[in-house]
Amino acid sequence: MPQPSQAHTRLRRIGVAGHQGLPSRTTDLVSAALRDVLAQYQDAMVGITCLADGADQLFAHIVVDLGHSLEVVVPAKQYRDGLSPEAQPAYDQLVAKATHVEQLPFVESTEEAHMAGGKAIVDRSDLLLAVWDGEPARGYGGTADVVAYAKERGVPVKVIWPEGASRG
Repeated sequence: MPQPSQAHTRLRRIGVAGHQGLPSRTTDLVSAALRDVLAQYQDAMVGITCLADGADQLFAHIVVDLGHSLEVVVPAKQYRDGLSPEAQPAYDQLVAKATHVEQLPFVESTEEAHMAGGKAIVDRSDLLLAVWDGEPARGYGGTADVVAYAKERGVPVKVIWPEGASRG
């Protein structure tokens, strides 16, 4: 009797990279677009994120709302402290819901730590969703840098930037 194909039974692993500090109109547009993409995965999938405020937390909330597993890569021991005070409660709630949390060996939440977090997400993903306006990164480890790394590694990238979205 033939065995089921591994491709059929393997979990889809989807990572996210994206902009922080999105205006409320863009937050609404991006949330709807992410929900549309993630709702296509009827079978189990795993969402992988660093839980930065903005795109990462939007993605994580939707992954959890849809009943999928959430994995978190924490770029540095002081990462949470570098998030906006408004984003810290959601970070705490989402970390508590994660099925796996990986702490990278950095102490301070630097650009190098953030890039290492982005690389870790890409390295664990079958697909990277990039909430990205297509512009160059505003600092090392930004969305454009993570997208470039994904392309170097051969990980498919789906850009999410709905019509009418802006960075404010």
